[in-house]
Amino acid sequence: MTERTGTALSLRAQELRQEMEGLNTLADSFGQKLVTSLAGAVIHGRKLSDVFRGLALSMANQALGQALRPLGNLLGGALAGRATPFAAGGIVNSPVLFPLAQGAGLMGEAGPEAIMPLARGSDGKLGVRGGGGRAVQVTINIATPDVASFRQAQGQIAAQLARAVTRGERNS
Repeated sequence: MTERTGTALSLRAQELRQEMEGLNTLADSFGQKLVTSLAGAVIHGRKLSDVFRGLALSMANQALGQALRPLGNLLGGALAGRATPFAAGGIVNSPVLFPLAQGAGLMGEAGPEAIMPLARGSDGKLGVRGGGGRAVQVTINIATPDVASFRQAQGQIAAQLARAVTRGERNS
């Protein structure tokens, strides 16, 4: 037997084991429902026909769920195979549908659109994060004839510097 055949058999054995575990779970569930239903009939005085009708509906619901599970897995796998992650952002160049609470949305239908992660700033507002605040070095040369002149102009220099910083913050 080749390694590939052995691997395939091992995978099939795992699948069968999972199927058997699923059947055991269903059997346990059926047993619990039967006991609960019969106890409910005795305690609450329900008709036995109502108890068995409810039990039959419950079993039919479980059987239908099991029968439709492969279809759900198939559809889920098809959708997951087409999912493109954009956790770090990206560009959408063609129309793409995406789920919304009330249906679906369409992006990229009128040309390229950006997908950008949002960040909450220190003020609590949610928005697009800046490209990186690099350090800015500012050199100020002040020429005065003497120390007394500098002391007199010190308030004016501080005010002008504060205005320059404010303008810089608004433009960034």
